[in-house]
Amino acid sequence: MTQSRNKWMVRVVLLLAVTAFLGVSLIPILGALNSSPPAAETAAQDATNTSAQDNSKLEDTIRGYELVLQREPENQTALKGLVQTRLQLLAQKENNKVENADIQAVITPLEKLAKLNPQQTEYGVLLAQAKQQIGDKEGAAQTYRTILSTQPGDLKALQGMVNLQLSQNRPEAAIGILQDTLSTANQANSLQPGSVDVIAVQVLLGSVYAVQKNDTKAISVYDEAIKKDPQDFRPVLAKAMFLKEQGKTDEAKPLFDNALGLAPAEYKDEINKAAAISSPASTPSPESKPGQ
Repeated sequence: MTQSRNKWMVRVVLLLAVTAFLGVSLIPILGALNSSPPAAETAAQDATNTSAQDNSKLEDTIRGYELVLQREPENQTALKGLVQTRLQLLAQKENNKVENADIQAVITPLEKLAKLNPQQTEYGVLLAQAKQQIGDKEGAAQTYRTILSTQPGDLKALQGMVNLQLSQNRPEAAIGILQDTLSTANQANSLQPGSVDVIAVQVLLGSVYAVQKNDTKAISVYDEAIKKDPQDFRPVLAKAMFLKEQGKTDEAKPLFDNALGLAPAEYKDEINKAAAISSPASTPSPESKPGQ
């Protein structure tokens, strides 16, 4: 299991956003477009002027990259810069001013980057997210399928595909994708060792069951993953967080402690935060009575 995979999976378990290439991700930018509150009416005029100046600089930068791409359509430095700058410009806009055309302007260079770099799946994942945001769910699904056809264990693509299915109220399809990945994992790993992180896929599967309120199957999958590798802290942490969401803090605490003991030092702070947030003293478990 690579360090980068491990770190990413911890952040999935801890419900943190995935950070994509160049430090910019469509997940927080596009995902928030239709959910954030409008800007406060008391916003200072100076801040508005500063934002306008920033936007003007970003638009100038975009025009510069576009001029380069007119001469060199496959210049990857310009393509990456164009994507990054357009994402920054999107982040500056108010929700009600972002249009599909703004997102389409990100999709076009992303399609080129994904085609030019099939092994760097971050581009494909971002492309799928953008397509999903403009309502092209089939296009998003096809983009994920393209990634998974050659890299069936790509965790970001798997999570994106699963989230897409869940957004369409197709939990059985999401579960089927993960089960199929697990059923072919041995074969994939025999051809390319380490290409499918079985524990990570099991954690994702358990999380889907948890979202569907299928507590029995969620616990069963987490336990199976823990049994498969007792030294892997990720399924232990996932089960701890699942129990805490149910209010079973007494059962969750030893699991948090176990995960903390198993995890490398770089993850301990995040686990401590999750445990602290998850088990406030004032939150009784369903089995306990007030005052006990």
